[in-house]
Amino acid sequence: MTIPFPRLAALAVLLRGSEVLLARRRNPPDAGLWGYPGGHVDAGESVAVAALRELREETGVIAEPLRYLGGLDVILPAPGGGWAHHFFLVPVLCRHVAGDPVPQDDVADAAWFPVARILARDLEMSVDVDTVLSEALAWKAASPPSRG
Repeated sequence: MTIPFPRLAALAVLLRGSEVLLARRRNPPDAGLWGYPGGHVDAGESVAVAALRELREETGVIAEPLRYLGGLDVILPAPGGGWAHHFFLVPVLCRHVAGDPVPQDDVADAAWFPVARILARDLEMSVDVDTVLSEALAWKAASPPSRG
């Protein structure tokens, strides 16, 4: 099966101190793997709004967007030829506002993990979770501290 076009999806990258929020996917293509809460962008919806909506739907956590991080192509071939999935993922770095993660919607689990564990790849994760985290950390380190 060949898909007709890539699908746009948003990821909510949420840091809290030395921890990052991840969700374990319940459905393919990444079933059982840990990654950022996220999903499709609806027509007329900004990527940042989609990231916040998906974060809330999947974990119950409330956040606000800070900035877009670099995008990722995820292209997975179909067993019989063609393409099973093609997503363009846009990570959105977010600031935690309220809530503790409770798995909902299409995630099997959601939890805060030490950043060091993700960077050490000490978890079964979706592709580029550590790369996106490194970019988020680099931006945070280069940014002036927020007031309030």
